[in-house]
Amino acid sequence: GKTFVVTGALQSMTREEAKQRIRRLGGKAAGSVSQKTDYLVHGEAPGSKFDKAQELGVSLLDEKAFLTILGS
Repeated sequence: GKTFVVTGALQSMTREEAKQRIRRLGGKAAGSVSQKTDYLVHGEAPGSKFDKAQELGVSLLDEKAFLTILGS
């Protein structure tokens, strides 16, 4: 039931694949960061979504932490 935003280049999957895995496990994959965002998953060169997530105090997950949450 958590809301995730994916940004940057992931090594092990595309962003779309990451979003599909989030949805399959019952999460919501959003396109932009807001106060309702629970986690920002970031790969290389995350850009402005990363900055906004930091401003809003959103929990940041690198790819390794994201894969751990997914149970990989």
